[in-house]
Amino acid sequence: MRTSELARLALVPLIGGLGLVGPATPAAAAPEAALAAPVPALGPLPAAVGAELHVSNTSCAAGGDGSLTAPFCTISAAAAVAEPGQIVLVHPGTEYRESVVISRSGTEGAPITFRAVNGPGESASVVKVGKRRGPSGNESAFTLRGVHDVVLDGFRASGEGTAEAVLVDGSSRIILDRLVASEYEAPGRVRITGASADVTVSRGTFVGGSGLVVDPGVRAALVTASTFTVSGITVRDAPGTKIVGNTLTTNCTLAVDVTGTSPGVSIRNNILETAGGALDDAQACRVPSQATAVAVSAGSAAQTVADYNLIEPASGGPLYRWGGTEYTSLPEFVAATGNGTHDIAANPRLSAVPTYERPYYEISPNSPAVDSADATAEGVSRTDLLDNPHSDSPEVPNTGTGSGYHDRGAVEVQGPTTVTEVPVRRKAGGNPLDVAVGLSVTTAWPTDGPLGKVSRKWSDEPFRRIVPLGPEDHRSRRAGNACETHQVTFTDFRWTYGAAKTSCTVVGAAYTALTPQRVLDTRAALGVPGTVPIPADTEVVLALPQINGMPAADISAVVLNVTVTAPTTAGFLRVYPDGTTLPDASTVNFVPGETVPNLVTVPMSNGNLRVRNTASGTVHVVADLQGYYSASGSGFRSVAPLRVLDTRSAGNSAFAPNSGRALDLSGRVPSGATAVVLNVTVTAPTTSGVLTVHPFGTAVPVASNLNFVAGQTIPNLVMVPVVNGKVAIQNVSSGRTHVVADLAGWFGGGATDVFVPFGPTRIYDTRRGEGVPLGPYGWGALAVPFLDPRGDKSAPQPTALVANLTVTAPTKAGVLTAHPNGPDQPTASNVNYVAGETATNHAIVGVGEYGLVVLFNNTSGSTHVIVDQAGYFIGAAS
Repeated sequence: MRTSELARLALVPLIGGLGLVGPATPAAAAPEAALAAPVPALGPLPAAVGAELHVSNTSCAAGGDGSLTAPFCTISAAAAVAEPGQIVLVHPGTEYRESVVISRSGTEGAPITFRAVNGPGESASVVKVGKRRGPSGNESAFTLRGVHDVVLDGFRASGEGTAEAVLVDGSSRIILDRLVASEYEAPGRVRITGASADVTVSRGTFVGGSGLVVDPGVRAALVTASTFTVSGITVRDAPGTKIVGNTLTTNCTLAVDVTGTSPGVSIRNNILETAGGALDDAQACRVPSQATAVAVSAGSAAQTVADYNLIEPASGGPLYRWGGTEYTSLPEFVAATGNGTHDIAANPRLSAVPTYERPYYEISPNSPAVDSADATAEGVSRTDLLDNPHSDSPEVPNTGTGSGYHDRGAVEVQGPTTVTEVPVRRKAGGNPLDVAVGLSVTTAWPTDGPLGKVSRKWSDEPFRRIVPLGPEDHRSRRAGNACETHQVTFTDFRWTYGAAKTSCTVVGAAYTALTPQRVLDTRAALGVPGTVPIPADTEVVLALPQINGMPAADISAVVLNVTVTAPTTAGFLRVYPDGTTLPDASTVNFVPGETVPNLVTVPMSNGNLRVRNTASGTVHVVADLQGYYSASGSGFRSVAPLRVLDTRSAGNSAFAPNSGRALDLSGRVPSGATAVVLNVTVTAPTTSGVLTVHPFGTAVPVASNLNFVAGQTIPNLVMVPVVNGKVAIQNVSSGRTHVVADLAGWFGGGATDVFVPFGPTRIYDTRRGEGVPLGPYGWGALAVPFLDPRGDKSAPQPTALVANLTVTAPTKAGVLTAHPNGPDQPTASNVNYVAGETATNHAIVGVGEYGLVVLFNNTSGSTHVIVDQAGYFIGAAS
């Protein structure tokens, strides 16, 4: 910073000497009749619900539509409206005490899916559904009656009284996946009945009770990759049932019971442990005959196949009871029936893993179950109970069929794994709100599919999601911190791989400039219900539910030109996002009777903005929407302030009454520029009036940028669309006025900087601390604050500051110039003021050397200066 040149290169004042004239009389406002023009772009958006319906009994409200932001409170509410192809995501919360009757069907290619979003942590490990009113009750947690093509996934269910946890009655193409029935004090069972067909029970956990019952008339049921603890499977007169790849431990009771006439049953790849005692100390049972592993009735033996099963013989009971004959010797069974040629009668080397509510059994790496199953058996699950692939142990010969390395039982042995995590980072070359997180796993053993899954929560989403373990791209809804929290599991969240990890970056939004649109006028009941001014120390809420077809949830910030008119006392406005703390910042400062505008950039939070009158008197407020920041739009390029118009210079003349001109910026901005940022100053007007800056070639809108009175010098920042390199400036007054414009930057045309909301917050105030004002031709240097989520300054650094600049208590008239730190002092101005005045103007200022912005007081007097930050720009991802 070359401080010696700051005074020498002082800005040439807009009026001879420094005799700037303050306001004398209120400026005339635009006619009220013309101010209430309809603004269709700001109407409400219709509710839209997509392929997912959401249920949360802790984050819902009455009247929810099942969307991500308005979930249903009950599963039953979602079940009443779910359509084919939709997925009902039931999020963890308090236990869902309801009995859900599913009466709507999907189609064969588009089932209706109900999925519990399970994840890490005991309280949210499984969504529990079911009423518990006592032994006289008879309602199931889930009842599927007369429906087809429905998936029920991940629920812990318990019935009411003596009822089943899940009842499937007269239904077809039903999948019951990852269900947990583990209530010891309730039956805790699943029943398939009523001529149901093609019902799959996969990756379930059954503890106690009567386990799974397949009733007469059911056809082609499948039970696979499930675990049964002191529980079993009963098949009654249900031909074609397949029992494949399950683990059953019964503690001296029957494990699989096929009764009545159930021909064509397939029993393959199962582990059956019927001995008493602990798993690592299996003991003979007191009544061995009751500890049969598999019983198949005489009426069911036809076409029934049992093979590739691993049976623990320690119980002393029959391995099989086949057609009424008991077999305690595997060779005898094979010789007599022709089944079991690949069966193994040996210790399966199981170990119980007592995880919360979802216990399971692991097999040791040297278990005879490893790599010895029939991979071609009909009904083999793509993954095991823990949602992991089949893995090939290099230390065990492959004795199974097919791929040769499927394990018997419900859980596959996995090899050593390594997880590699890459923190959230911005994506180069894409949308400015796009980020990516890296996550990968490598395993020492070959597998037939991906290993593990991840619970992932993005900071802009209300709920976590469970997705396959791997990298992910994400588009943030708004600019600011983009954070991701995840936890990895290889046990379907019975256990997690380490603690949750969070990483963040910062993303910025692009700008869409609009033809100015009036959205608030307290004089004309526009944006508010009445025509009364805002009372003292009171605020109004301006609703902007959508802009240009874009919902408020996807808008990072809006740009408004806010005008105060007819204030009865001095004061200031604060414009800030709804739902946030009242900021220590000001938007527009005013004195009694004054009409004064100021541009403001306001972050969006929930679609509402608050406008607070801090004065002791009343005030009317007008707001014209200029544009908004979002995922779509144009990038920004800041420049050191450059004077592009001065009607006082040689060859120019003042604007005539009620006349307009085109300002040609060709050669100053790229041909593809979509909008420009100009600091526009009115000086020496002969009457009161309004100056409007608008896109070239368009009608003069019912909006204003500057309101002025005779003799006044007043600036305001303008962000206006460019058409063919031009903008239009209209003097709406009966007098003449001079106009000065300084270019601060442009949008589009290859510009790539994007905006990060940060405020409104006060970052600079010479009245604080020692209270030293800027002296004559003095300067202050300001480092621009920025979001730093990691706390190590690794976040993208500011390229430009967006802020309100306020001068207060100046001892003489003058101008304040904000510019990038560097050797050159621009011939430009940001705030023009007279002695004793408090004046404010919005500014976009490039950041210069050493990351600093310079504030230069171009006057022979002193003044206090306040800076209220609204945000900043950052460079594009690289």
